This record gives sequence, C-alpha cells and structure tokens, in this order.
Amino acid sequence: MLSTMQDDVPLTISRILRHGMTVHGDARITTWTGEAEPHRTTFRATGERAAQLAHALRDALGVRPEDRIATLMWNNSQHVEAYFAIPSMGSVLHTLNLRLPAEQLVFIVNHAADRVILVNGTLLPLLAPLLPRLETVEHIVVVGPGDTSVLADCAAQVHDYEELLAGRPTAYDWPELDERTAAAMCYTSGTTGDPKGVVYSHRSVYLHSMQVNMAESMGLTTADTTLPVVPMFHVNAWGLPHAVFMTGVSMLMPDRFLQPGPIAEMIAAERPTHAAAVPVIWQGLLDELAATPRDISSLKTVTIGGSACPRSMMRAFEDLHGVRVCHAWGMTETSPLGSLAHPPGGLTPEEEWPYRVTQGRFPAGVEARLAAPGGGFAPWDGSSPGELEVRGPWIADAYFGGVGKPPLRPEEKFSPDGWLRTGDVGVISPDGYLTLTDRAKDVIKSGGEWISSVELENALMAHESVAEAAVVAVSDEKWGERPLAGVVFREGCEPLPYEELCTFLGTTIARWQLPERWVTLDAVPKTSVGKFDKKVLRRQYAAGELEVTKLR
Repeated sequence: MLSTMQDDVPLTISRILRHGMTVHGDARITTWTGEAEPHRTTFRATGERAAQLAHALRDALGVRPEDRIATLMWNNSQHVEAYFAIPSMGSVLHTLNLRLPAEQLVFIVNHAADRVILVNGTLLPLLAPLLPRLETVEHIVVVGPGDTSVLADCAAQVHDYEELLAGRPTAYDWPELDERTAAAMCYTSGTTGDPKGVVYSHRSVYLHSMQVNMAESMGLTTADTTLPVVPMFHVNAWGLPHAVFMTGVSMLMPDRFLQPGPIAEMIAAERPTHAAAVPVIWQGLLDELAATPRDISSLKTVTIGGSACPRSMMRAFEDLHGVRVCHAWGMTETSPLGSLAHPPGGLTPEEEWPYRVTQGRFPAGVEARLAAPGGGFAPWDGSSPGELEVRGPWIADAYFGGVGKPPLRPEEKFSPDGWLRTGDVGVISPDGYLTLTDRAKDVIKSGGEWISSVELENALMAHESVAEAAVVAVSDEKWGERPLAGVVFREGCEPLPYEELCTFLGTTIARWQLPERWVTLDAVPKTSVGKFDKKVLRRQYAAGELEVTKLR
C-alpha cells in the first residue's frame, strides 16, 4: 500500500531559498565592514542577487550542471548569495578553507576540478601564488575591493563580481533537481594524509537544516539574530545559512573581522541573540571583555563545537555575562550536527551541569553505537567506552573519489555495514548523552590502561592561571606511554610551578594519571578550524624542540 502524500516533491535548496525570500523576505543579513556603517541587505534582496549570480555563471561563464564552483570567501552576504545560487542552478558549491596550507589548497581545487573561483578581494594575495598550479580553473571572480594587480599574469579570465551581476534578471527558473543531486562539498582538514572530500546532497542539507531549527538543537526564531563566527567554509557554517532561510532568523556576518576586539564591538553595536564558534574564539572574547568591557547583554546563547569546551569557560560566560553556552559535537562527515547538550527538564541549574559538559544527546536523525575495543559493541551505560560510529540521512557514506572515479570508502572510516567510524572515543549514558573522552589516536595507553588527554586538558584549563592546555602521549620505557602536558599561562599571570599544577589536577584526576612531563607554550598549535593540533606537539617533542621538565 502506497501513501497518498506528495512524496515526489524534492527536498532542494532552491525551495529553502524561495521560502526565505517570500515568507521571510524582510529578515536581515548584516555584514560587518569595520567602518561606521555595516552593509545591510534582506533575504529578499539576497535571493534576487542569487538569481543574478546564477544567470552570470551560466550565461557569461558557461557554467554547467554538476560543475564545481569554489568560494574563497569570508562570512558575508555575497557568500550567502553563492551558497544558494550555485546549488540551486544544479552546480556544486565548493567552499575552500582559507586557513589550509597552500599545498592542501592546490590539491583540493585540482581534485575537485573547480572551474570557477569566487574570491574576496582581500584574499587575492593568498590565491594568486597558487594559480599557476590550479589545473582546471578558467575564471576568477573578485568579490569586493582588492589589489587585482596580483592577477596580472593569471591564465584564467578575471571578472568583477558586481560588474558580472549588473543588469541581469533578478528571477531565475531554478531547475527541479533530484534531491540526491550533489549540492555542496567540503574537504576535511587533512590532519592525516590528503584532505578528503565530503559531498552533501540537496536532501541532506534540507533535512539537516530542519534539525538545526528544532528546539532541541539551536531552536532559533524570527525574534533572533545569529552571529555565525564559525566560517562558511567550515561545514557550511554548521548549517546556519540554510537553516535561517527556513525560519527567518536574521544574520550578523563578521566578514574578515574575527579578532576578539571587533567581535565584541559588533555584538555591542548590532545586538545578536545567538552566536556559534569554536572554543578558541570564545576564550579570546572572554579575555577581551575582561580587559575592555563591552555591553554584550543581547547575547543569550552560544553554540560551541569543534573541540571540547572547558566547564570553566562555560561558567565564566554564564556568571560574568549571562550567556548560556550549549556544547555540540559534529564533524565534516556529519554535516556537522551530531549532538547538542541540552539537559533534561525539571533540573536545578547545578543539577544540569553533568549534562551540559557532555557532547549532548543525539537527534532523531542520528543513530549511534560504540565499537568496543575487544570487538562487538559497548552498552549505553555511561561507563563502557568505545569508538563512536554513526549513521543517518545527513551522515557521509563515502568520500569523493575524484572526477569520473568511484567514491572512496576506506575501511578505517566506514564499517562493513555502512556506519561512519568517527575516530572519537567515549561513552553513552542510558538516556543517550554522549561524553567523548578522546580521539582514538590521542588516547594515552599507559601500562595497559587508558588515560584521556581531553579530561586532563579540561582539568588544567579549569585553573585560573591556565589559558590553554594540550596533552599528548609520549613514549615511556616503563609504562609504554605517558602524558606530556603543554600549558599556556594567561597573560599577566606568572607561570606556576608544575608541581602546583599537579597538585591541582590531583583534586579531580587519579594520581596514576598525572603527567610527569611538562612544557610551557606560547600557544597551543591549532588546525585550520581552530582545533588543537596535537600532531605538531608530538613532532616537536620527538625532534627535541620542546624544553620539557620531568617531575619526580
């Protein structure tokens, strides 16, 4: 027996765009310019300019369905135009991570076979040296002011974005696409080996956007303005640009102004109610506000993901600024929404904390299981660890294999029955709360027992004198591996004796897990998306580049 529903109506990005333009046409996109007045536009105008961009790409540049169109851009309204125009016309949006090393950027563009690159003028010095090695790029479209003289010897045709759009129709007959058609692609940060391409479908983006808007997720409404500090090249800004067009949530876009000072200024001036970014951004904002207070009272909630957020940071935002932090977990392969840490109802504020410091509950679209170290699967009892595996309608099933090549399904990333192996180790409570204890590659295996580097880091960063801490496994003749703790002391704080930090750790951490090896760092090395880059610390230690102190 078949249903009587209109099941053949495809879930496409063009439908999200049309809805945002009509039902929520007056919702705003404000782009911070660093000048007296930000750039302001509406969802309606953004949709009209998206239509002009689609006409320009098709008619002037010869873009075809399934062509990959890259963006090397900050978070701004023109980037939102590309977010909707490119997939809605049947092509594939490919956001380029501007923080990746040059070699990885070249690899990604060539692997995806991008034909066009839209680039902010301020990023031309980054792009220009790469152009001679980009094998498939035919057109460079410069968005906003910049020194185009660096493109003088460029083999690709160079266009001005505004000139390209000028005079073109503000309506486009968006094609009725199969919802499983590729819409966008992001590459992983390539911390091990070459970056891997994840290709999102219209269907997966649509369903993920609905989940972002659920009350148990970010739950924003037309009364909200969100500040996506998380870059639009980082897993589609966690799905926010698509999600807000569904619900009419206005956006404040930071463009290239990602330092703590400008972020504090734009919050004070434009009064967003919600923001999203990785922990390093919010720690910087806390320090900025301590040094130069601003009025950020409009900000009610912050979504933090990308890496574990210390409880001390969450407490500081709440106690000092009245901002509630919601912990989230996800990855490029999960679109990225995997879980959010909303506690159950009926609890006191103090009773909520054990739930809030977890990575959260899985939404209905994400199934999860824990692969036990000895085989089989660990129970959801809150204490039995395993590697997290997930599946669902916005979870990757494979990686992009290259043009004309089959998808890649490496055994270390996908189980034989189709689950994504996340590489994260943790436990799940009986009521579905995920607590990650480490990355599988970062677990410290000491004398046959596991030590969580993340637990040690969070405990260290709870100390008022410690700004950042990173813990890695190093070889030990007796125990096989032991923890090395790298600490960054807060500005203005005298470095503490390591013995004192050990004593502090001993109040919450078992004595046998306490590090013997310590090093003071100017800053913890970070990946292109702000996560601690522990492979750099391991390499520095192996090369004898760190001034390590060994206790006892």
